Amino acid sequence: MKVSIVTPSYNQGQFIERTLQSVASQGGAEIEHVVFDGGSSDNTVDILKAFAPAVRWVSKKDKGQTDAVNKGIRATDGEIIGWLNSDDIYYPGAIARVVKFFEQNPEIDVVYGLADHIDIDDHAFEDYPTEPWDLERLKQTCFICQPALFFRRRVVEQHGLLDESLHYCMDYAYWLRLGKAGVRFALLHEKLAGSRLYADNKTLGARVKVHAEINDMFRKLFGKVPDRWLFNYAHAVVEQRYSREQNKGSFALRVGLKSVSAALKWNHRVSAEMTKSIYSWIRR
Repeated sequence: MKVSIVTPSYNQGQFIERTLQSVASQGGAEIEHVVFDGGSSDNTVDILKAFAPAVRWVSKKDKGQTDAVNKGIRATDGEIIGWLNSDDIYYPGAIARVVKFFEQNPEIDVVYGLADHIDIDDHAFEDYPTEPWDLERLKQTCFICQPALFFRRRVVEQHGLLDESLHYCMDYAYWLRLGKAGVRFALLHEKLAGSRLYADNKTLGARVKVHAEINDMFRKLFGKVPDRWLFNYAHAVVEQRYSREQNKGSFALRVGLKSVSAALKWNHRVSAEMTKSIYSWIRR
């Protein structure tokens, strides 16, 4: 069973050698690794050259991370596909365990495992909050850690590639889209990957934009946005300007008002559950 690992990259010279090495040290399958780099200006290309020809790579300007992942999927032919960002890592034996699971469960289309959040020195500081597969629960929170997920190529052949209009939640949107289409997911109760979490990474650095994109995605995919994501957006907006510690009552009121505004913007109505939640915040 051949496994294709796709790595999108841009100016991650600080981490990418560890990413590449974590793939190179895997066994248990025929593995091809491709890197689509967006024209990095740091030492990324020098590191990629050192890993060639085992790693195939391209470095030129692209349309962003989602475009790079899609290019990588199109450039490979493995039966199993993994997507590993250039600052994340696989743990030893991860791919072998995934291949064994797919071989033993031919009806499963997507498998995801447990993972850690790791710091800039690769130290795990918390478990990623992973949960068993449940589409309705996934709509409330993204409990799948992206580098710990693998899917069969037949998924792409049947349901297409990632949505290139998305820049932050392309992975979450893909899992939801597949789940909505009836694709079969399974949780592998083994730790497979480390997902790097640090102040400068893309998602942490643009919380309001991230949550706005998630809301747009839900509206497009399901016709409405869950209250939980509207509340998350409102918190992100209010926290940009106001401190929760300075005035808890005022903060709660501002979040409540922004939540109502968000509900009207994306859902064109305010749910009874949202109204009850806001009322209870203000009373406290």
